[in-house]
Amino acid sequence: MELCGLDWSPDAATAPEARLLRGIALTVRPGEFVGVIGPNGSGKTSTLRCAFRFNKPLAGEAKLDGADIWGQSAASFARRVAVVLQEFPEDFGLTVREVADMGRIPHQSLLRGGSAADHAIVDDALAQVGLAAQQHQPFATLSGGEKQRALLARALAQRPELLILDEPTNHLDLRHQLSLLRLVRRLGIAAVATLHDLNLAAAFCHRLYALKAGRVVA
Repeated sequence: MELCGLDWSPDAATAPEARLLRGIALTVRPGEFVGVIGPNGSGKTSTLRCAFRFNKPLAGEAKLDGADIWGQSAASFARRVAVVLQEFPEDFGLTVREVADMGRIPHQSLLRGGSAADHAIVDDALAQVGLAAQQHQPFATLSGGEKQRALLARALAQRPELLILDEPTNHLDLRHQLSLLRLVRRLGIAAVATLHDLNLAAAFCHRLYALKAGRVVA
């Protein structure tokens, strides 16, 4: 994933010098865990939203394997990129297993349900995040940290080339923060995460980008 000279603002009419993001340049190489750090309001989440096609840039490009992500189909992009957001629905009428199963949808045809291989992949994802025993529990009854891990299981079930995580350690106690970051590092795929704990970011990320007022400053 590469962000090249990327500008973005909620209002497309915003003057270039006043845009929320200005000239963002960021690269995530295969097998690399990259952290994005900075104070609240620095543009960390907005930057990630440009990387997973939620915010369309006003200038510059977001590329995956050298191709503009906006030139790829939504289905193709979903097979290659998985996202774990800060927010999660509070009233989700699904079990933990059903949430994780959603990660296989981009790989399935409309006429065919989940295969034995899909089932095994979801089993593995739930085991990796430590929720195999709770897989039949309603998602809505989980704690905040457990919900975060269930959504990570959904992302892992996608078997993505790139994993994007927005403040993934929010809602987690220290033990589960360490477990999650070790897991992301151990996956060996390209991953980028916004993180607020500088010590954890330095300990687990291969490289860090620091944002301030919508610009990369380090």
